[in-house]
Amino acid sequence: MQIEWATAAGASGQAILRAPPFPGGEPLGRPSLRRGAAVRPRASAEILEICRAVVDARVGGSFWAQPPKQRRFGALVRFRAGLDLEKLIEACRAPGDAAILVSSPRRISGMDARGGSVRNLVGDYDAWALIASADRVFASPDDELALLAAARGRQVYDAKSGTRIETAEARIRLVRLLDSFAYADPFDGGPIDLADWIAILGRWRLEIDANRTISSVAGVRRWKSGALRRLLWSDQPIKLTSCPDMGGTPTGKAIALWPSRAPGDFLQKAADAGVEVARIEDGFIRSLGLGAHLIPPCSIVLDCAGIYYDPTRPSDLERILSETDFPPHLLERASALVCTLVQGGVTKYAAGTAASVTLPQAPRRVLVPGQVEDDQSVLLGAAGVSGNLDLLRRARLAEPDAWIAYRPHPDVSSGLRRGRIEEDEALRYADAVLTKGTISDLLDQVDAVHVLTSLAGFEALLRGCQVFTHGQPFYAGWGLTSDLGPRVMRRGRPLTPLQLVAGTLILYPRYLDPLTRLPCPPEILVRRHATAPLPRPTLLNRLRRCQGKAQLLGRRLAGALW
Repeated sequence: MQIEWATAAGASGQAILRAPPFPGGEPLGRPSLRRGAAVRPRASAEILEICRAVVDARVGGSFWAQPPKQRRFGALVRFRAGLDLEKLIEACRAPGDAAILVSSPRRISGMDARGGSVRNLVGDYDAWALIASADRVFASPDDELALLAAARGRQVYDAKSGTRIETAEARIRLVRLLDSFAYADPFDGGPIDLADWIAILGRWRLEIDANRTISSVAGVRRWKSGALRRLLWSDQPIKLTSCPDMGGTPTGKAIALWPSRAPGDFLQKAADAGVEVARIEDGFIRSLGLGAHLIPPCSIVLDCAGIYYDPTRPSDLERILSETDFPPHLLERASALVCTLVQGGVTKYAAGTAASVTLPQAPRRVLVPGQVEDDQSVLLGAAGVSGNLDLLRRARLAEPDAWIAYRPHPDVSSGLRRGRIEEDEALRYADAVLTKGTISDLLDQVDAVHVLTSLAGFEALLRGCQVFTHGQPFYAGWGLTSDLGPRVMRRGRPLTPLQLVAGTLILYPRYLDPLTRLPCPPEILVRRHATAPLPRPTLLNRLRRCQGKAQLLGRRLAGALW
């Protein structure tokens, strides 16, 4: 079978189910036209099922493009050279307005003089928004707009003859055209079937639609901007700004904000202006390397209700965990994802590539992960715990006979963030201070962890460890942890570990494949992190590490002089 890349337009060669032009995206596989290959006939039930999948996902054509400003047309006409424009206008003028859709950027001559009953739409629009706006569609029988409209159940007419095209006939033609293409996984280049490709496009559609609600992004550092432009792309580039225009934010749009970088009065100004704010934060499987070393994120969360680490108000994650009816196929994905995470030693910042550390034998071994003390999750969710040393003290009181290891946060150990405890102070309550090895390696060897709000507590749950929370992390309050801090009363629903994973790692964050630079599901990013070597540091990364060492040395000297 000869396969050629699809490059032509419409029925002449371009795949109806094509991928969005993500900035910088380089898929390893894409739809290709099967030349000379016989397309197997499908039963009526199969044809209907495929059409329903395409309609439910709202994919096909340039589905990432903007909808038309006018919301209702009596008829929609795809104009092609050689059509009798006068005859078309008369055929579709009543009842209601008609929209003449022009594929080229050139307006049809004389259209403006034809009165208010005819609209001239120039450029690319979301096919599903166009179809939803029209009662009838006039187009060539093989035009993707006609085929998608028929799948949706709209009345479709041949634009040349004016005759009605039977819906069943158009649906058969659509499925045959879809079957004439071979589909490849954009992340590994391997063959996939039509249903899998529809599902991939459907996930992209959902993210793009959500991104359209964002008018601008504030508080993002320049070294993160490339990743954010890809993760928040719609059909228009996002505007990154340090000072968004509250008055210039369109109605129904939100400003996305990195909370830790926002001016103190930002939220109040937004509320006064009636502007919605969506909060951005790093995801739970972030990157191969530390954010403190200026490694861009491969995952973010975009929360329109609050943010996951703020227990004082509801968040989108809390809503997902409280309300979602987790179907079996989603829990199966969560189970497979946990296996890949644990076996690959994948955590927030890296896979298990560092030298392992063997802990001494003891009847009960406990790990206490330290945190950055000015991190937003600590400031908002510490629940009275005054810092890493206080957390250690509380863990020792709760576990007087256990062997306790303290693990400083890597951002703190690097000298770039606050929260350092001198080793002799830590050893007042801990039996060892561990800075080597990976957190996943340590979690595999302990019986329990005591955490404030650290993500290490969530990662410990994946590995079957007992977890004690002294603060109010997002995973507390669902019946999976022993909560020693104040309870968040909104969280009353008991969850299974797989339900927690499905909500936290599959439904809530967005992921970016570092290889193809395409939005991806979590399984792809976990696979990349489990098998990829640590990236070579750039000059900026090296300078940031040197800065951390200098700050660490300065603190030690200041302590010695004091």
